[in-house]
Amino acid sequence: MPNHRPLYFALAISAVLSGIASAAPSDAPNRAAASTTRATSIYANRFDRELVGVFDAREKDWRNGAIVYQVLVDRFAPSPRLEEKKSLYPAPKVIRAWDEVAKRGTYLPEVKLWSHEIDFWGGDLQSLSTKLDYVESLGADVLYLNPIHLAYTNHKYDALDYAKISPEFGTRGEVTALAKNTHARGMKLVLDGVFNHMGRNSSYFKLAEANPASPYRDWFYFGTQYPGGARAWALAENLPELNLENPKVQAYLYGNQDAIVQSYLRDGVDGWRLDVGFDIGFASLGAITRAAHAQKPGSLVVGEIANYPKEWFPSVDAVMNFNLREIILQTLGGSIDAATAARMVSRMMDEAGIEPMLKSWVLLDNHDIPRLATAVPDVRQRRLAQVLQFTLPGSPNLYYGSELGMTGGEDPEMRAPMRWDLANNDNPELTWTKQLIKLHKQHRALRIGNFRLVTAGQLFAFERYTDRVEDTVVVLVNPGAKEVTESVLVANSKFMSGGELRDLLNPSAKPVRINAALLNVTVPAGGYMVLKPDVKPDSGYTRYKRVQ
Repeated sequence: MPNHRPLYFALAISAVLSGIASAAPSDAPNRAAASTTRATSIYANRFDRELVGVFDAREKDWRNGAIVYQVLVDRFAPSPRLEEKKSLYPAPKVIRAWDEVAKRGTYLPEVKLWSHEIDFWGGDLQSLSTKLDYVESLGADVLYLNPIHLAYTNHKYDALDYAKISPEFGTRGEVTALAKNTHARGMKLVLDGVFNHMGRNSSYFKLAEANPASPYRDWFYFGTQYPGGARAWALAENLPELNLENPKVQAYLYGNQDAIVQSYLRDGVDGWRLDVGFDIGFASLGAITRAAHAQKPGSLVVGEIANYPKEWFPSVDAVMNFNLREIILQTLGGSIDAATAARMVSRMMDEAGIEPMLKSWVLLDNHDIPRLATAVPDVRQRRLAQVLQFTLPGSPNLYYGSELGMTGGEDPEMRAPMRWDLANNDNPELTWTKQLIKLHKQHRALRIGNFRLVTAGQLFAFERYTDRVEDTVVVLVNPGAKEVTESVLVANSKFMSGGELRDLLNPSAKPVRINAALLNVTVPAGGYMVLKPDVKPDSGYTRYKRVQ
């Protein structure tokens, strides 16, 4: 190949590149239209044309690849109204100081609860609203609240009346106001729906328990075979299960326009996370999801389903992806080798389908499991887990305070009040999390792209891609204790041999050169690379001038 070209040829190339640059979209709103134009251009192949509109449609759906921020209202922000609210916490309930650590208590047989279930810190919807600037500054797209319905405990998984808000938290009108406030900030609001069971103190259950002729008797399951006389979730007597096959229960929960699911959506809420979705089952989940979509097209229904996600769709739009969490953490712990873990994820994506997987929540911790900093105390391993959380398909689910490095073991330790003293720019955990959020939001393939394995021997390696080569991101993670040097195959037909990829999380690193679809890489022990093709190098000449 000649070492130089005639001057006129160089000028022609320069003119073409200048024209391309001047035609490039200058702002985000124009990108979708530009994408469709490119997809039908002379530079598209037949595979690109088959995808016309697919990624644009995904990009318009707020549920795909969203950053979800989870909050326990009682523990998120101290209420300035605590003194005037004290009557709402009668004994044996206890109000704790904000700097007190949540500790396991003793069992109280008179209320069939553990004492730590009725320890309160006094947060409410009003105090939460004062911290929306912080949630927005993180880059959150969705605010998800643990249960807020009228209930006796602090966690509110024992609903007394779904139509009402627990007075310690606020009112139904404040929920509507919160929805408007989040929408004004470009965010959505998702509530926790606990529809598998209610609280034993619910008037519905008390009437049913006291009178076999009660119209609510068949709302529950009674029998001497059950501890406490009624079927209860996980044998917790305070949580009697609802008869979800009863048409009257169905009408109350979701079937009518004034039903719980539909009325909150009409009030401005954007979706539901369904507690213990695996217990609710395919049929009832599907009915709830259809009712939600009928009331509010495009609303989100996420099931708390720890099972393998295949076949749970379209009963729900998405799942909380516990399977993915287990794969990530067991890989870091050495129970699964990196290449096997990547194949497990690939199978999940293939069998469950990329569309629901993009909507599913990728969590590393939450209110039911130890916080990430406790579960993975090694900072290097924790960083690897978070890199995977923000680059694998799905919607990263952040549990309040974990972005600050908050610790906490088993219940109730992981439910401690928010450490606002750690929320500052000197906190390396916060800086790192913000960097990952920015990475996820800025790169289209990480939000809405397909998934494909990168063929590797010792690395957790994969590619996120769209119909545009410039969107592609290649992720290489080495969870092992030794440095890995190997050649990996990136099966992307648009990757130009001789081109380079740059590390998005380490911009000063030497670019990786593509050699006929192979990348020769060295990834240190506990290291990672998040690579993107340099389609517009500083030299002004690009090998990508005639591919989309």
